[in-house]
Amino acid sequence: MNINTLNHLLNHPINKKQRIKAVIRYIKWQLGSRLIPGAVVFNWINNSKAIISTGETGMTGNVYAGLHEFPDMAFVLHALHKEDLFVDIGANIGSYTILACSVIGAKGICFEPVPSTYDKLVMNTKINNLENKVSVLNKALGEEEGIISFSSEYNCMNHVIAEDEIIDDKHDKVDVNISTLDNEISDDNIPFMIKIDVEGYETPALKGAKRILNNNNLSVVIMELNGSGNRYGFDENKILQMMFDYGFKAYSYEPFTRKLTDLKAKNLEEGNTIFIRNKDDIEKRINKSPKIDIYGIFV
Repeated sequence: MNINTLNHLLNHPINKKQRIKAVIRYIKWQLGSRLIPGAVVFNWINNSKAIISTGETGMTGNVYAGLHEFPDMAFVLHALHKEDLFVDIGANIGSYTILACSVIGAKGICFEPVPSTYDKLVMNTKINNLENKVSVLNKALGEEEGIISFSSEYNCMNHVIAEDEIIDDKHDKVDVNISTLDNEISDDNIPFMIKIDVEGYETPALKGAKRILNNNNLSVVIMELNGSGNRYGFDENKILQMMFDYGFKAYSYEPFTRKLTDLKAKNLEEGNTIFIRNKDDIEKRINKSPKIDIYGIFV
């Protein structure tokens, strides 16, 4: 265990009061994943499950700490209702989709472009019996329809290959279909919440979702803004202004107190920023939401 992993593990909000248990979880996973070949079924929150393989850092973070991206994942659990539609753009193997659609029971539409990752996402929806609740699409989302090249060997860091990017192995590259969110979702099926994790390709994804973003039925967008857009020459300040122009404001979230804090820019403490259009309505939702047991800690 390197020092950064140890520091994150021990100082994660869920683990601070049970650090010995957290270390035991880590050791058990490390040993078990080496002794048992192949994927493992992880019993997660409220009887939800996840199929996990070694190296899937996002999902293994949930094994270690319950909720890997604690503020944002807890916000999803507190803000969503089962009658809502949740859209997961860049779903990877399905952490957020499982929380939204298995734990909460919301309907879902998720997009994952990399075929091998898409196959794992499908398995995670099936093991949670979500076939009739969640639509899983093997597509990327951008500004226009076509074909686009993706990396395929970087797990949750797979991304659209930039024009000047050198891929050492041709097997690390895959061509996938790209569509737009406006083309994929109709006006009578507007999501309540969208999660966007596209490793820097947020700008085209948003430009292809103008109609959806203009619809006031969309209340929340959780978006990863970590500087990855620099590889394509995109400016995250323009993304922020775009979201503000649509009537959203930026917030961070503290799950234990259920407090939303206004931000003037992106969230500098976490990888994701929460954009909310109707703060009063969202606060009512999160304050009425029941607590959820995460490794014996109620959030």
